[in-house]
Amino acid sequence: MSDSTHLDEAAAWDAVIRRDRSFDGRFVTGVLSTGIYCRPSCAARHPARKNVRFFAAGKEARAAGLRPCKRCLPDDVARDEAAVLAAIDAIRAAEGRMSLAELAAITGYSPTHFQRVFKRATGLSPAAYATALREERVRDALTSADNVTEAIYEAGYEVPSRFYASTKGKLGMTASDWSKGGAGITIHWTVVETSLGPMLVAATGMGLCCLSFNEGEEELRARFPSADLVQSGEAFSELLAEVVQAVEQPQLDNAHIPLDVKGTAFQQRVWQQLRAIPAGETRSYGELAAALGNPNASRAVGGANGANNIAVLIPCHRVIQTDGSLGGYAYGTEIKAELLKRERGEPKG
Repeated sequence: MSDSTHLDEAAAWDAVIRRDRSFDGRFVTGVLSTGIYCRPSCAARHPARKNVRFFAAGKEARAAGLRPCKRCLPDDVARDEAAVLAAIDAIRAAEGRMSLAELAAITGYSPTHFQRVFKRATGLSPAAYATALREERVRDALTSADNVTEAIYEAGYEVPSRFYASTKGKLGMTASDWSKGGAGITIHWTVVETSLGPMLVAATGMGLCCLSFNEGEEELRARFPSADLVQSGEAFSELLAEVVQAVEQPQLDNAHIPLDVKGTAFQQRVWQQLRAIPAGETRSYGELAAALGNPNASRAVGGANGANNIAVLIPCHRVIQTDGSLGGYAYGTEIKAELLKRERGEPKG
């Protein structure tokens, strides 16, 4: 592989095994036995390592006699990124009122193909992304509006019932609680043992509000200074079993576990993007920022990552540095590395 990629072959192969989309566009994977080259994230069955050669770009792979994969279309990476960013700009400008066909026409893709490209980049369909932006405007408005209904109308909803229907189960706290900062909420908590160490588990009546390693009441009170804290796991014993399983087997789908999280509109969007990353895959801060429509917001994405109160279930451990290194983690890089290892189906350390 050309030195221009600044990536050694061991790191490249590791990215291929993880199907890591953050490496798409940085190199292509040539499969000598089939005569094709692919994106690192290609969903096709992995080839034998001995049949693989890495190239800095598709041009080099074609010069070696290989042809692009028809499944992952490796030469379209830059075009896909540009199309998604153009669509996000259009959605924002139209306040979400654009059809899939209209967005596809802007990008030059067919509606079906564009939907796949957009969802692969952002974790959401164009329609779901537009809905998320509208919900974001409500959250922003709640910080300044005199009442909840005013905030809902200000965000562009024709009637309040549509807002409540679209955000049911997403906001966690009620809209009025949100505008008050969540004061007056009762939080039940306990500490359970896991193979990764003691884990603090805390929940409101709506769902989990904190999940952290090697922490206790002092740290919980620092996170929620206005809440009424009650030390008791009996109030959510069934939920506890699911949470422990999520730590021991993080590769399993845990999207059904209810969460009650609070944060700024931007933090909420980052956390949604984190939950959209498939288990076993990783993203860079820059890639998350691009998916949110602001490629220059890497530092802000890092800040939202750090503000996440729910480890594992809002998987900030899936965010790594651009060069492929792990980067930091609030509970230590050993736990981060072990979670990623388990998600890839490797034996526990």
